[in-house]
Amino acid sequence: MPVLTTDAESETGIPKSLSNEPPSETMEEIEHTCPQPRLSPDNDLALCAEDTSEFVIGQAGVCEIQEMSCHTSEYDVPFSPVPQVWTLTAPAPFADETSCQCQAPHEKLTIAQARLGTPVDRPVRVYADGIFDLFHSGHARALMQAKTLFPNSYLLVGVCSDDLTHKFKGFTVMNEAERYEALRHCRYVDEVIRDAPWTLTPEFLEKHKIDFVAHDDIPYSSAGSDDVYKHIKEAGMFVPTQRTEGISTSDIITRIVRDYDVYARRNLQRGYTAKELNVSFINEKKYRFQNQVDKMKEKVKNVEERSKEFVNRVEEKSHDLIQKWEEKSREFIGNFLELFGPDGAWKQMFQERSSRMLQALSPKQSPVSSPTRSRSPSRSPSPTFSWLPSKTSPPSSPKAASASISSMSEGDEDEK
Repeated sequence: MPVLTTDAESETGIPKSLSNEPPSETMEEIEHTCPQPRLSPDNDLALCAEDTSEFVIGQAGVCEIQEMSCHTSEYDVPFSPVPQVWTLTAPAPFADETSCQCQAPHEKLTIAQARLGTPVDRPVRVYADGIFDLFHSGHARALMQAKTLFPNSYLLVGVCSDDLTHKFKGFTVMNEAERYEALRHCRYVDEVIRDAPWTLTPEFLEKHKIDFVAHDDIPYSSAGSDDVYKHIKEAGMFVPTQRTEGISTSDIITRIVRDYDVYARRNLQRGYTAKELNVSFINEKKYRFQNQVDKMKEKVKNVEERSKEFVNRVEEKSHDLIQKWEEKSREFIGNFLELFGPDGAWKQMFQERSSRMLQALSPKQSPVSSPTRSRSPSRSPSPTFSWLPSKTSPPSSPKAASASISSMSEGDEDEK
């Protein structure tokens, strides 16, 4: 880190030292007592460090312990270096409650010197001012940029009073006390200056030992001046920040005015009276009637949505039932064809039973030499009268008669 001495030259015409007494020693020889950025440790393990090196406040607002060694009381086991985590546990103080009473010479810094870094006990004091009505993300981003302009910075935020604001800019939604409190609870703010001046004077800069002023670079014409920051820019103390597009206090108020009826009905529905909202009797009745109509519309919409859900569920179930019926019908048809088809089991069973019935009605002749009906050896066989003429039809001709007689004679010879 560079050590700044009283020999540093000024390029802006502002006195080298803003203190009344001329400095006679270097900044390193005289100890600074400037207020430090509001950071508090939230890491119990880091608090047990005894020998720590000098720590530097980074642009993200986090302090890192470079050479920290902790020892437990029971086992005496050393730990490796642990980064210390810092959080904010209290709102930023007001300037009239805590002021910079540092007796060390407050030398003029250039932007290059401030960006290189300053000693820990000599933070760069950056000032940002504004109205901060309806504090929003655009305000917070601007303050974040002002806080992170330099490695070691102390951010002072000036907030103008209601009288000055109503005189030079217009009425505000929030009063000055509400705007002060909003700034105190922003994490980037180290100190809040109440009733800040509309135009910065050398006495004000000297009183608060301000090094640089941060604001967007757009010329701010007000109070009969084309740019209230013109003399700050000429002195080399101005550091520009970027505006956040799409969000501003005027835009928020425009939305409310544009949808006034919507918000008036909203607050009536939440319990505010017509008198509190400055609404006439007729408009109150109109708004309440519109609220009732909206409720009925909402109910109808809910019924429609529920009916649609019911119809969808019925359609899904009917689709499932039809699909299951088709599957069951295919299964039934297949089973029917297996039983009653051309080659089905029923036909085969019918053919088997019919063949059994036919066999039962016309059984086959038993063989002659059947063992159950064999001849007894004691009994002589019954004579066969083969010579008897068979009961046949009479011969139709003499030739046929002679042929039958000859056949009968041949049979007798065979038997002999």
